[in-house]
Amino acid sequence: MTVEVCSLCKSYKKRLVLNNLSLTAQSGQIIGVVGGNGSGKSTLLSILAGACRADSGTFLLDGTDLFNNKKLLSSAVGYVPQNTILFEELSGRDNLRLWYSKQELEKALCSNGILSLLDLQPFMNKTVSKMSGGMKKRMSIACAVAHNPSILLLDEPSSALDLACKEKLYDWYKQFVSNGGIIILATHDVQELELCTKTFVLKNKAIFPYNYSGDVRELIQFFEQDGL
Repeated sequence: MTVEVCSLCKSYKKRLVLNNLSLTAQSGQIIGVVGGNGSGKSTLLSILAGACRADSGTFLLDGTDLFNNKKLLSSAVGYVPQNTILFEELSGRDNLRLWYSKQELEKALCSNGILSLLDLQPFMNKTVSKMSGGMKKRMSIACAVAHNPSILLLDEPSSALDLACKEKLYDWYKQFVSNGGIIILATHDVQELELCTKTFVLKNKAIFPYNYSGDVRELIQFFEQDGL
């Protein structure tokens, strides 16, 4: 499976946000997108998810433009935005039942099911409004993958998570891509960057490939470098 984002552009009125962005990803890869606040990371992911329309450009899955095939886009892509997609007044179980049939939910709760891997069993009967940020994030991911997408778009997924939650999430990332999936995530988290197969820096409305070596100072210098 090959994903290609080609010449993506987006403006809000007269303000250019994304200019001619391109990147590629293959099955089994985790693609990290880093950038300062307001750099356009969330806009990029929302466009790829179909929640926002690009001015121009393509989003190809094995040569098929997902922007022109909404049915394939809906089935192939799962999206977790920064803000929760959950209904606060409902329990975790009731939220999940909006996405899973009863049979699918029971299967997902099995030892190797997605809800078990994300360690959600203890929160099934808890009201979402009483959940921690980490619980909500994991519950949102469980909703996003209910239709078994092959491409997962995650917008700062590890924000508000404690270390134990992060480890569970990172283990699940590895399992998702080991089964042939692709993850594209916007992140500020150094631990998360270390999991990425490829890293891109979004800066000055453009995107640049970056070879992250684990040196955070070097990454910061790249951010601050003039002429990019």
